Amino acid sequence: MLKDFKEFAVKGNVLDMAVGIVIGASFGKIVSSFVADILMPPVGMLAGKLDFSNLFISLNRVPYETLKAAKDAGAPTLNYGLFLNHILDFTIVAFAIFMLVRQVNRWRTPAPVATPAHTKECPHCLSAIHPKATRCPHCTSAVA
Repeated sequence: MLKDFKEFAVKGNVLDMAVGIVIGASFGKIVSSFVADILMPPVGMLAGKLDFSNLFISLNRVPYETLKAAKDAGAPTLNYGLFLNHILDFTIVAFAIFMLVRQVNRWRTPAPVATPAHTKECPHCLSAIHPKATRCPHCTSAVA
């Protein structure tokens, strides 16, 4: 069983997948930082100096200045601003992965497919005949 597990773990597909997951997680952190720290502040500024991370609804109907103040008070909140940030974050990650996969697919050239000759053409009547045939079954001409 240990030998089987070793073969499974060392196979290229498993290692490729593990590397992809680690790189993907790191890439996700970079994109999350890009969205939260670089993209959303200008968008919030254009939307009237609005900080999306502070958009929330207090379920106990007590007004709080910020989400942090509501959390510190233990108030139940619906954090729709954070949800919007996560949706934008996901959209950017999905688009970046789409562009990466699209580019990799462009670099790949399809391997030429060699099709075996199942028939050959009769030089006299142009009918399709078996490749080993010495006489055409349609026109009865001798075929080399």
